[in-house]
Amino acid sequence: MMSDLEFARAQMAMSLAFHIVFAVVGIGMPALMVIAEWRWLRTRDAMYLELAKRWAKGTAILFAVGAVSGTVLSFELGLLWPTFMEHAGAVIGMPFSLEGFAFFTEAIFLGIYLYAWQRIPPKAHWWAGVVVAVSGALSGAFVVCANAWMNAPEGFAMVDGVVTNVDPIDAMFNAAAPSQVLHMTLAAYAACGFAAAGVHAYALRRGTPHRAFQRARPQTRSRMGLPAAVLQPLSGDISARSVAERQPVKFAAMEGHLHTGPANFVIGGWPDEATLTHRGALEVPGALSFMTTGSTKTVIPGVDQVPAEDRPPLAIVHTAFQIMIGCGMLMMALAAWGAWRTWRRRRGQGTALPDDRAFLLAVILASPLGFVAVEAGWTVTEVGRQPWIVHGILRTADAVTPMPGLGVTFALFTALYLGLAVAVVFLLRRQILKTGIRQLPLGLTGEMPIP
Repeated sequence: MMSDLEFARAQMAMSLAFHIVFAVVGIGMPALMVIAEWRWLRTRDAMYLELAKRWAKGTAILFAVGAVSGTVLSFELGLLWPTFMEHAGAVIGMPFSLEGFAFFTEAIFLGIYLYAWQRIPPKAHWWAGVVVAVSGALSGAFVVCANAWMNAPEGFAMVDGVVTNVDPIDAMFNAAAPSQVLHMTLAAYAACGFAAAGVHAYALRRGTPHRAFQRARPQTRSRMGLPAAVLQPLSGDISARSVAERQPVKFAAMEGHLHTGPANFVIGGWPDEATLTHRGALEVPGALSFMTTGSTKTVIPGVDQVPAEDRPPLAIVHTAFQIMIGCGMLMMALAAWGAWRTWRRRRGQGTALPDDRAFLLAVILASPLGFVAVEAGWTVTEVGRQPWIVHGILRTADAVTPMPGLGVTFALFTALYLGLAVAVVFLLRRQILKTGIRQLPLGLTGEMPIP
């Protein structure tokens, strides 16, 4: 039977795993619709206008559901972790307040974007979309700043167990914030770009009669998804170095570095927490030390530097980290393949996108990788910090509510999220898939006034 602490952690994990999908969409989808409308303003090709309108519909639906799941998540912070909020509320109140401001700005301008097609000039309408995209990115950044503080707490003093001398600016712009914000933002753009490309690549490969319309979609997506996928490994390296400096135990767990000393680069495997050994891993001697410091002889602290009760679940953290890295490398490889195809086509040596069925199949298969990587990355971030809810300051077990019966709330919230998931699928299918391409006349390629 699970304890109340385990139910609380499971409920929070489920809530975060569900909400982060909508947080990512809130960052990435507005950028896609803005790029599409910008292309329409430049070319007056009605395909891009239709594309912007359809992505705007999807953004509105997912924004609404994300608002619900985000509200639930904010209540859970207070109800499940009252000690955490008692200590941390005054310190990280600023990023949460700014996130609320960015959220309402995004909501206001999304309403303008959706309902003012006929009421304001085209360029003003596009700028409204830009505000939606920027405020969505800022909303995500402010939340990540709060999470980064949990990994690198700064901007306060603890005196006799009481938080004093709070500096909210230092707390929000803590040392871990820049790398986490960069990594998360690029991950959102890559995830949304590849997911959108996969949907439209499937339509192209299936042989839709509106090939020109579907072809415009991957072209628009490539302006966001491919650069983000290429830059993501670089931001990941920056983030990993930050973790190595400030959370050495988390770094050792995610890299599978079990014993203090020169560190091997571990690929795959399953770490045994009892014996601190790997099963089935491929190890490159000294490679992790070299990647971290430039020398294969550098001693890197392992998970054995702390007692067992201060270690995170090694197998979960290491496996999630490997999944994230694997997804990122596959997306980067696909981005490189796409760039090579574009270069060859411009030289007259390659085929157009609708005729390259192998590439379309690869895009389809890669479409969920960005979201898988995001989920795995947040698993590394949250599970890797255990047993601390605020690293080195407050343990998770000490922050949980004393209220009993958390299994009931876990069941209720599970039902809520399942209901929201069903609603999302139904609405997307009804509002976009069933009312989308079949309403676009064949051969629509010329100018089109804003409806």
